[in-house]
This record gives sequence, C-alpha cells and structure tokens, in this order.
Amino acid sequence: MSSSEASNQQSGRLLGFVGVGTMGRPMARRLIAGGHALIVYDRDQAAVAELKALGAQVAASVREVADGAHTVFTSLPTPAIFKQVALGEGGLVEGSAIKILVDLSTVGSRIEREVAEGLVAKGIDTVDAPVSGGAAGAAKGTLAIMAAGKPAALEQVRGLFEVLGKVFVVGDQAGQGQLLKLLNNMLSSTAFAITSEAFVAGMRGGLDPEIMMSVINAGSGKNGATLDKFPKHVLPRTFDFGFPVGSVCKDIGLAVDECQALGVPMWVGSVARQVWNYAAMQDGSARDMTELVKYVERWSSIDGLAD
Repeated sequence: MSSSEASNQQSGRLLGFVGVGTMGRPMARRLIAGGHALIVYDRDQAAVAELKALGAQVAASVREVADGAHTVFTSLPTPAIFKQVALGEGGLVEGSAIKILVDLSTVGSRIEREVAEGLVAKGIDTVDAPVSGGAAGAAKGTLAIMAAGKPAALEQVRGLFEVLGKVFVVGDQAGQGQLLKLLNNMLSSTAFAITSEAFVAGMRGGLDPEIMMSVINAGSGKNGATLDKFPKHVLPRTFDFGFPVGSVCKDIGLAVDECQALGVPMWVGSVARQVWNYAAMQDGSARDMTELVKYVERWSSIDGLAD
C-alpha cells in the first residue's frame, strides 16, 4: 500500500490525539487541516478549545479516545505521564478501538520499550516517532520525524506523518526513534550552551555581536545555535524560541543516561547537562531555552545587549 493510499484509508477513520500542548496542538491542527477527523484529550481544557472550534471532538478521558480511534497520537511532557496515559488505569491499553499508538513525545528508550511491550500484549502496535523542529516546525509541517516500529504499522501511518513533516524510518524496534531524538537534542542543547559562552566572551572582548555571528556562520564554528537561534531569538533579545529550559534539562538528562548505559563516558554531555541544570535552579526552568545567554551574562558580570 502506498503512503497516499494509507493516508486515504486513515482519512475515513477517527484519529485520536492525547496531549495537545505546545507541540501537540499545532500537529493536531495540521491533521485537521489535512481532512482528518480527530478526537482529542488534554487535562488542560484551554488547550483543547481551539481544536474544538476547528471541529475536533473533545473526549472526557484518555479511555474515551482509545475507545473511539484506531490510531492514537500522544505528545506528552514526561516519561511518567506517558507511561500512565498508555498503561495506567483508564489508559490507552484499555481502549476497545485502538490498534496503533504513535508516540511523538520525547521520553527515552526504556519507557518507550516498556510501554510497547505492555501494549503489544493487548494487540496494540507502537510506533516510536519523536519529532524535532520545535513549535514553529509543528505549525509549518516541517518537523523531522524519527520513526521506529513494525514495518506494517509504519506503513499505515506514513501518510499521516507526511502531513506533519519529513519522516525518517530509523529502525524496527520501539526505542530506536527515542535514542536518535535524544542524541539530536543533546547536540543541539550542547551547541547552544557553548555558543552562549563564546558569544558572551566576544561581548566582553568588545566584538560586535552581529559581526561575530556573521563571521562564525561563514567559518567552521557555525552550528544550529549560530545559524538559527541566535539571529532570530538572541540578538533581537526576544528569547521566544518556544522550548523551556526545563524541557532541555529533561532531554539532555535522558540522553546522557542512555549514552552512559551504552558504555559511552559522556564527559562533554555531562558538563552540558550541569550547565542547563544550574540555569534551571536559578529560577530558569520555565524560561525559554534561549535565555540561557542571560545567565551566562550574569555569571560573567556583564550587561546584556538591551533587556
């Protein structure tokens, strides 16, 4: 079956979506805009209001979603919440209609495998499909989707992924998508941390920040932070990338733990984790990740560009 045929088949079914917050809501919007009928659930009623206005059904519980939808997407903030939603009392595992869980969260390989094992015993396949690209990518449909799972289950949802972004099939086992996502996020957050230190050092040395970024991006030091986050969110001092420091701490913590479990010592990753955790401890957990620059400025006893 081609991805277009699979998408057409899915369009005749009710899709479920549990967790419609910062990332889940724009992804759900895109599915609705693509002609798919959705039943959604989130504990935050304000989060579902916009989707209800767009035509989505609003469920009163996770179980109601799983009783109504063959394929259910999850986009949840922590491993513990994901496990409870999937396997807990009143969870997806008890649903009468669900046959495929597509997990878009970042929860780590261990929990993903545990959930997949619990669900397959009930005849439910898991597609492990964390995403990268932030809220802006979710809204534009330009996410990178790192999908792993049984080939037959992946084929059934491939057309849905194409509504959300570009899918990369990275393996046939739940947990492999999680590992790649965590490695990606660890690289991104480590690059931002060292770029923040380099940026503040340049300011202390009297360099013009705009020129500094232009030269770095023309040279060998360029990275995702210098190419995107600094020009768009740091230099204009808007600090509105849309991903909180606390979530960075969760992801890099999971990444370092998984890498160490694989036998990699993680000297650099462990230091980067300490930097982010320290920023979170200084009232920064809910702040935008790009505000890490402010903390480096404070620790270096210099004023920012223009607060």
